Amino acid sequence: MRLTDFLPIFGWLKTYSRNDFHGDLFAGAITAILLVPQGIAYALLAGIPPELGLYASILPPVLYALFGTSRTLSVGPVSVAAVMIASAVNAPEISALQQPVQSAVILAAETGVLMLLMALLRLGGLVNFISHPVLTGFTSGASILIVFSQLPPLLGLAKLPCVGSLSCYTDTVRTANTATLITGFGAVLLLILFGKPLTGLLKKTAIKPVWITAISKCGPLLTVALGATAVDLWDLDTAYQVATVGPIPAGLPGLRVDYAIDPVHWRLLLPYAALIALIAYVESVAIAKAIAHLKGEKIQPNHELLGLGAANIASALSGGMAVAGGFSRTMVNFSAGARTQMAMLMAAAFVALALMFFSPYFAAIPKTVLAAIILVAITPLIRLQNIVHTWRYDSSDGIAEGATLLGVLVLGIEEGITLGIILTLVSYLRITSHPHIAVVGRIRGTEHFRNIKRHDVKTWRHLLLLRVDENLTFANANYVEEFITDQLQRQPDIKHVVLIFASVSYIDSTALEVLEGLNDALKNLNILLHLAEAKGPVLDKLHKTDFFSHLHPGKVFFRTQDAINELV
Repeated sequence: MRLTDFLPIFGWLKTYSRNDFHGDLFAGAITAILLVPQGIAYALLAGIPPELGLYASILPPVLYALFGTSRTLSVGPVSVAAVMIASAVNAPEISALQQPVQSAVILAAETGVLMLLMALLRLGGLVNFISHPVLTGFTSGASILIVFSQLPPLLGLAKLPCVGSLSCYTDTVRTANTATLITGFGAVLLLILFGKPLTGLLKKTAIKPVWITAISKCGPLLTVALGATAVDLWDLDTAYQVATVGPIPAGLPGLRVDYAIDPVHWRLLLPYAALIALIAYVESVAIAKAIAHLKGEKIQPNHELLGLGAANIASALSGGMAVAGGFSRTMVNFSAGARTQMAMLMAAAFVALALMFFSPYFAAIPKTVLAAIILVAITPLIRLQNIVHTWRYDSSDGIAEGATLLGVLVLGIEEGITLGIILTLVSYLRITSHPHIAVVGRIRGTEHFRNIKRHDVKTWRHLLLLRVDENLTFANANYVEEFITDQLQRQPDIKHVVLIFASVSYIDSTALEVLEGLNDALKNLNILLHLAEAKGPVLDKLHKTDFFSHLHPGKVFFRTQDAINELV
């Protein structure tokens, strides 16, 4: 194995140029501007001290840069992982321990260990077990939960006094802290203005696109700075009871392993860590693939497990929370001109400098401003209309997406995603157990064979041509047999049945037994079974058995037309 296969960073470092450095430096600075307020906000969303979000923004990107295969993915605290951490920390058996910080750090460690174990077992294909509709439903449901969780800090309340009716929310707003409410909604308005309105206005000027991206993404940092300034100028925290972040320890985090020596704690958190690892991996790979497609690069899913696993272990060792690839930061990183992971190394360096020299200024940041940042960032992820779109295309996927969303809202994070995965697998098994089988005939004047229900074709009274459009397995073999039996009852004059295996790449042992039984049953009816257009690998496996001796005098035809030439 080459060194670059294990450490992809050495692959792009070989060709690293001054232009790459300039692009990465600018992108790193812009990403850090977004990373600092998001790190604090997502830590508070997870119900843990804000410094854990900042700690998770320093060492984890460095480890991912060493082992990850995406040159643009921004690894750090993300909203979905934060709400899953909150769900775990607030679980009765976990909250009873009264150690939220230790729980969050252990979750990061377990997430990293599980990812490394998955990489060792080469389970990168696990990403395929969560369908896009289920992931979308989960994200929408989790985003709705996040929105409701951020309403109390936005309004200056400890918690929502009630849920449900419109009058309930009206009364809640009336009882909210006025200063907090004004500050929060002012932050929301400013963040919205820094989005599409400002971007659209700047595009009408001669400003370069990269600078437009830089200016528009400064909204969160500017909002935080203005909020903290307002607290200092007008004593909003003492005179008007506007809640603030509070003191954040200055300096870089030290490496520690004392959290890892608690087997009971690890056992209780393991199921939550497994779900965080799965979702973090699937979401990160999806984002990495999308950006890689835009840049003409290639992602190695199994190697991503190594990069993300190392990043999470690094986060745990430095006292941070679980991390994953963030969509908004990755798009900012990409749009700002990032060429390689050097951009995230620089972003991590900027966050480290902020912790070392500016942490006293973080104490005055209003929590309502951080809630506004989360709300504006998370709202676009609520895609209810997508359920309707999915339903119109495939009702099974639509049901899975809708059920996942409702499951997350009603049952909880873990139960909702589990429900979605189960429904997807059930739908897949239902589809594969009822494969598409077409009775075909020949298009007149050609050697092409098509479905008799879709085309005007020639058929023969004593010959039944069947095209099986699915691999034959234990799940569908009996269905295929029943389909053939039904066709023979409808056409009593049939003397030959030709199974066209052009779409069959695999026949398992159960299906083989069914075929042998079908062949014996047809012989008793004086009907011969034949195969046509079977693929080489299928024939190779069949040759290892005595199937062909049982099939005789039935034959295997290279083309369907060859069967017509001999049997008609």
